[in-house]
Amino acid sequence: MIYATNRCQSRCRHCSIWQKPQETLSKDEIVSLMASRCVSRHTTVGLEGGEFVLHPQAAEILEWFRTNHPNYTLLSNGLMPQKVINLTRRYRPRHLYLSLDGNRETYKKMRGIDGYDKVIRVIEELKDEVPISLMFCLSPFNSFEDMEYTINIARKYGIDIRIGIYGTMAYFDTQAEMLQTQGAEYLSRIPANIHETQENYDFVVLYDQWRKGNLHLHCHSISHSLVVHPDGNVPLCQNLDVRLGNIKEKSLDDIFNSAESVATQCRYSKGCNGCWINFHRKYDIILLRNLEKMLPKKGIELFYGKYQWCTDSRLTYHDYLKRIKQ
Repeated sequence: MIYATNRCQSRCRHCSIWQKPQETLSKDEIVSLMASRCVSRHTTVGLEGGEFVLHPQAAEILEWFRTNHPNYTLLSNGLMPQKVINLTRRYRPRHLYLSLDGNRETYKKMRGIDGYDKVIRVIEELKDEVPISLMFCLSPFNSFEDMEYTINIARKYGIDIRIGIYGTMAYFDTQAEMLQTQGAEYLSRIPANIHETQENYDFVVLYDQWRKGNLHLHCHSISHSLVVHPDGNVPLCQNLDVRLGNIKEKSLDDIFNSAESVATQCRYSKGCNGCWINFHRKYDIILLRNLEKMLPKKGIELFYGKYQWCTDSRLTYHDYLKRIKQ
């Protein structure tokens, strides 16, 4: 994920990036990091911000990616609909992700401006031209009813939806209290139509166990996925304020694959269970879920280490989900 700029015209209550002094990665800096050995043609690159289309070199960067690394995605708040539409049509990202956190009233309350119709316009114009996913964030500022509404919007237009849950990400200076869970009440409020989506139900359900301190998974995603901030910093992950290096000072290969970084990754991978950010934790859920299809849990723990989905450390992913559905 390349946070190419922190410029943003939204005023979200769940993100303070728009209050930061403006910082931007230049096209040359992005091209340079893309030449790193740790980036292959199979690497999926996400371009975002802030709001990426506010980057002064947005078109030039997208043109470079279309020509040299077409395996890239674009993330947008959709508040400049015509620009998003034009850039998407011209430079053809593999996927377009649009933020939508509920109905019109919720959008304005959560994001500080009235941008609902703009997002819908982008969906209606591009839904048949490029794969689109709505990005919904469950937070203290919206509700499960907003989740249900947004899933229905995705279903109406025949597009995908990815559900995240608000967390205290260091770079975004998030301030609100984390989402609270209340056991059976929390589970009962999850909308039924979430089952019509992919890779969302387990992530939302398991948050309850993680929030209570019952779920413990290692974090292997930090060895395979990275983030670059607009000031050039490369953090260990999206959650922690732990810096591996800065691309303005060292190459991405030296930063990501140095002995010091590998040691840091290994230490946090084994010992950190401190977030429920979908960029990282969905990776770990899918990894273990698939391993459990082939091996017994005790066998996995011989090389993976101890882990648990809930208070009963003996239960597999399948067994836990089966239990809560009874």
